[in-house]
Amino acid sequence: MSTSAHSSPVRLAIEIAVYLGLIALIVIWCLQILSPFIALLAWGAIIAISVYPLFLKLRNGLGGNNKLAVTLITVVGLAIVLVPSWMFAGSLIDNVRAFSASAEAGSFEIKPPREGVRDWPIIGERLYAGWADASDNLESFLEQNNEQLRGVAKFLLMRGAGIGIGILLFMASILVAAVFLANAEKVRDAMLRLCQRLSGEHGPELLDLSVQTIRSVTVGVLGIAAIQALAGGIGMYAVGIPAVGVWTLLILILAIAQLPPWLVLLPMIVYVFSYETTTVSVVFMVWSLLVSFADMVLKPLLLGRGVAVPMLVILIGAIGGMITSGIMGLFVGAVVLGFGYKMFQWWIVEEEGDPAELVTEPQSTATTE
Repeated sequence: MSTSAHSSPVRLAIEIAVYLGLIALIVIWCLQILSPFIALLAWGAIIAISVYPLFLKLRNGLGGNNKLAVTLITVVGLAIVLVPSWMFAGSLIDNVRAFSASAEAGSFEIKPPREGVRDWPIIGERLYAGWADASDNLESFLEQNNEQLRGVAKFLLMRGAGIGIGILLFMASILVAAVFLANAEKVRDAMLRLCQRLSGEHGPELLDLSVQTIRSVTVGVLGIAAIQALAGGIGMYAVGIPAVGVWTLLILILAIAQLPPWLVLLPMIVYVFSYETTTVSVVFMVWSLLVSFADMVLKPLLLGRGVAVPMLVILIGAIGGMITSGIMGLFVGAVVLGFGYKMFQWWIVEEEGDPAELVTEPQSTATTE
């Protein structure tokens, strides 16, 4: 009798362990199968959430035609990615061909540096010597620095290949976003049920928080980065800096990573001072400083707008996520830290109770006494 009484809990525990093990096995197996597509699905969801308000306005303007609105959003999105990429690649190829042709013909020339370059601190003498050698005899300069230039070319080629793959993945993400937009109501209902299953009555609030956070990061981080890159590119183009597209892309990457654009613009300022007039150089320097510090004004206006979480929490989450998980971490980090902040708030409220009750409770106690 006692044996059967003791065996029943043991048997139940074994069955629970087996069930949990099978569930864990299935979940892990599913994640392994989906792992090549997780980033694609996540980017598609981020894009769909970001453009959904625009999609609604477009659909209403088209008389509720859902398919046409999805098609237009997809075509415009692909064009936004393809056209600048095609222009950038074409410009880069043309510049490389022009450089190769002029180098073979011996007509390529580098402007000699001004004498004032010698007086620059730390790097002045070495920079002046190397620049002067390249302007006097470019072929000899290339032969002397052959190994270093090969290393730079290899690095740039690898980075270019990575950017190309990233563009293709982003285009695929736009197509995934189109599928999400076409089934927006069903997707939202499914996510709402999931959030309610995980957090009960707080489910709708968490879902709304994640959506608003993603849109806030899109505008407050990616939008500001695009503004800074465009403004920096316009300034560099105006003063005649070569390979403007490359430097503009680099500013965009740095701004998304929350690094200051002056990391690119400062060398450009030095370069402009070396060959342009003082007036033009000073104007470009002021413009570059305005571009570099524009985010200090724009972020308080755009980041965290309409989100029930302080801007600092979203910014820290975006930066921390970027450091740990790359560009995807901008959104994931901000959403997760926002969740943590709200859960901490709920925990504090549940521990302390309703403030109104805390005020009225001493009065009722005194009356009873």
